[in-house]
Amino acid sequence: MTLSEKFRNFREFAGKVHRLAAPYFHSEEKWKARGLLAAIVLLNLGAVYMLVLLNEWNRVFYDALQNKDAAVFWRELGRFTYLAFGFIIIAVYRFYLTQLLEMRWRAWMTGHYLDRWLSNKAFYQLELSRFAKGEDAPPDNPDQRIAEDMNLFTSYSVTLSMGLLNAVVTLVSFVGILWTLSGSFAFSFNGSEYTIPGFMVWMAVLYCLLGSIATHYIGRPQIALNFKQQRFEADFRHHLVRVREYSESIALDKGEPVERQHLGERFTTLLANYLKLINAQKRLIWFTNGFGQAAVVFPFIVAAPRFFSGAIQLGELIQISSAFGRVQDSLSWFVDNYSSLAAWRATTDRITSFEESFQALSVPATDAATNANTEDAVSVEDLQLELPGNVPLLSAHGLRIAPGDTVLVKGPSGSGKSTLFRGLAGIWPWSERRLRMPADFSERAMFLPQRPYFPHGSLRDALAYPEPATKYSDADLQQALREALLPELASRLDEHDTWGQKLSGGEQQRLAIARALLKKPRWLFVDEATSALDEAAEATLYARLQALVAASNGALVSIAHRPAVAQFHRSRWTLEPGGEAGARYRLAAT
Repeated sequence: MTLSEKFRNFREFAGKVHRLAAPYFHSEEKWKARGLLAAIVLLNLGAVYMLVLLNEWNRVFYDALQNKDAAVFWRELGRFTYLAFGFIIIAVYRFYLTQLLEMRWRAWMTGHYLDRWLSNKAFYQLELSRFAKGEDAPPDNPDQRIAEDMNLFTSYSVTLSMGLLNAVVTLVSFVGILWTLSGSFAFSFNGSEYTIPGFMVWMAVLYCLLGSIATHYIGRPQIALNFKQQRFEADFRHHLVRVREYSESIALDKGEPVERQHLGERFTTLLANYLKLINAQKRLIWFTNGFGQAAVVFPFIVAAPRFFSGAIQLGELIQISSAFGRVQDSLSWFVDNYSSLAAWRATTDRITSFEESFQALSVPATDAATNANTEDAVSVEDLQLELPGNVPLLSAHGLRIAPGDTVLVKGPSGSGKSTLFRGLAGIWPWSERRLRMPADFSERAMFLPQRPYFPHGSLRDALAYPEPATKYSDADLQQALREALLPELASRLDEHDTWGQKLSGGEQQRLAIARALLKKPRWLFVDEATSALDEAAEATLYARLQALVAASNGALVSIAHRPAVAQFHRSRWTLEPGGEAGARYRLAAT
């Protein structure tokens, strides 16, 4: 890689960090954020100033020891007490304010990305996008990006940037001291005399420059390995969660050996990459520890001739060693922090890909192609739905759902019936739509899927979701449960559980129907929402859903394969082969 390419990569990385960091410092919390940052910068400057004072203290104290000057010795011990006390105060508050800034920044970034992830169905579209592009396509594991990567990014950004600032200020503060103390180095070459002023400074620069170059080439593989490690860890954790969520199905299918194999394969991949990362870190640690140990004696070796000649005293030798150490530490910042820099870059790349995934999302169809209807009906003027990869699936036009209608959607499996509902709901991104919706559609339409979702928590929260349970009285909640044939749950409203796992498939479907009976929507779309029920229960609940929409002067649209459901619907929409524009199916009223 050429020098220009390296510089271009650095600029690209710096640009990514700036784009991710700048929004917080320009947000509604900008003054608190900037104030904390300014305070941390001042404390870092104060810490460096204290180090300068301690460096000077070294000279006076050790000279007193060499000269056996008891009065100066005890005076300097007293001076050390308040210098150390001041340094401790600065160190404590620098740590506290740094952690506070990291915490607030993480809280803001987490809230910011949670809002974006949960707005305009972005979380759903991101999963569909991965389905279309393949499981390995970004963004993998958005949960890890939000829960872990945000924390790592803010922590590394603050810690490394303040560390770099501290290194630069320390270098500026101590390089003058070292230059003054180190003296000149004179030598003869080819009959001429040469003198190098500030010899120790140049030795420190050369020493650290060679160390930084070697560190980069030794540690460079860690960047890619850190990126992969975070991904493999998230994949392994995600599969563990899936096993827990589908524990009953796996147990019934006796799928434990298969799941153990899959988990083992993911963990083996994780460990293989981790071993590569450990080996890369080991190679770097070999060098950095040798580099650091050599730096301990290096200033003594260089300054020893002047000490033994009597040109400098013990105090100056110690001061030279201390100043050299500070300059060497500052110039070695890149060497000492290479592993953290590699992890920071990997984390930044992951969040950047997450950000780019949001930007690549298509505009939700509800915003682009749905208009308010002048009449109280759902009008499908034109609807073209595609599968991922721009494969035409179905077309429909000239269809209408008016108050009082009950429509049954029929068609073979895989023909796009559920996708039709997604298109009507406005969450399917691969669609071209011209729809006219009644004014109350967004507030009073409800879709019941085959597999409903229930949040962990109390039963009343699961029943009222996504509205707050306080909106409904206990009597309303209990009545809905009884009407949905769940009278045994009516006394358990305040019981907390994982209802999506606690209840059977049929109970979950009845609880979803209870939710509909509680909320009383006008426009109800039912997608195989009674498939797990026996025929008697299905007939009872469909009769109540039919009565519900009739009482609210609404409409019922269903997808169902059971013939018994047909009696509750007066109209049919059928998916027939051969749609327009190459679509596999067309939706027609029959």
